[in-house]
Amino acid sequence: MIDLLELRKEIDQIDSEIVRLYEERMKISENVAKYKIATGKKVFDKEREDAKITALKAQTHNDFNCHGIEELFIQIMSMSRKLQYQLLTREGVVGRLPFTEVDHIETEKARVVFQGVEGAYSQAAMKAYFGDEVNSFHVDKWRDALEAIMDGMADFAVLPIENSTAGFVSEIYDLLMKYDDYIVGEQVIRIEHRLLGLPGAKLSDIKKVYSHEQGLMQCEAYLNEHRSWEQISVENTAVAAARVSKSQDPTQAAIASALAGEIFGLETLEKDICANAANSTRFIIVTNQRVFRKDAKKISLCFETPHRSGSLYQILSHLIYNNLSMTKIESRPIPERNWEYRFFVDIEGNLNDSAVKNALRGITNDALNLKILGNY
Repeated sequence: MIDLLELRKEIDQIDSEIVRLYEERMKISENVAKYKIATGKKVFDKEREDAKITALKAQTHNDFNCHGIEELFIQIMSMSRKLQYQLLTREGVVGRLPFTEVDHIETEKARVVFQGVEGAYSQAAMKAYFGDEVNSFHVDKWRDALEAIMDGMADFAVLPIENSTAGFVSEIYDLLMKYDDYIVGEQVIRIEHRLLGLPGAKLSDIKKVYSHEQGLMQCEAYLNEHRSWEQISVENTAVAAARVSKSQDPTQAAIASALAGEIFGLETLEKDICANAANSTRFIIVTNQRVFRKDAKKISLCFETPHRSGSLYQILSHLIYNNLSMTKIESRPIPERNWEYRFFVDIEGNLNDSAVKNALRGITNDALNLKILGNY
């Protein structure tokens, strides 16, 4: 009969030998890094690594071991590269990131654009970030806001990026890749939906309710208590308030913000009608300058992965190795390539942190491309 304890003892001996050989290999990797520092040679040599793995696979005796050796040495070589990146950073061979550190984001006399009409939640986010006296204008579409920056009509744009109940705004991610703009700040606004009507209107008068489709959805529980009301979806909540104001019809109401009510002269018939009292939207502040505050704590990245098994893990492993916390990951299909995706990741850190520099260097080499969307 097979002695399990004896087998485990043999495995323990082999594992100890693997540890010894691994540490010996990594010591040699340190010397390789010193050579590359002296000669300016790149850390990542894909042709060398591919040829090495092919040769190692040929030494195995069955398909299962062949696949296992490939996976094992992909990880070993990856750890070797991570060590070399760390040593390069320690020696000051870090390269220059295309971003400039500043003490604060210069907003004085800036012109700011937001999407929507007066009274939109985007305007509320803009005022919360820039102040009530901000020099601003509004446009119809998110794309128009980024076009305004590109054309020099605006210095900053305020764009919604994520809602706590509806999720991320996919089109904004696509636009951030299309335009040469960067995130320098964020502002979270609580979505406090109110039922707004004309001055003097009563709840019993209401027959039609206008709002953005998300506004109607988020207030579904309240609207179910008034099933006789006709629900009409419009472009956004501020448009709904404007339509009710223009109609001068006391049977019409809008689900919109308190700010929209003030701007369009409407009264609150009911407040706090959103089913989720914690419903909030995160807005980003975007500009075409590659700058970041020295106290910035969040970095947004976008990268594309090679179309092969394990490529996403390989890229994320640079965050794990450098002890960086990933707070969000989203994916978006790449329009021109079927079944391939871009990944959008938020991590904690500052572009001046050595761990961040190490991780970004590794991701740059392993990803098809990398764009730093901002540090804020």
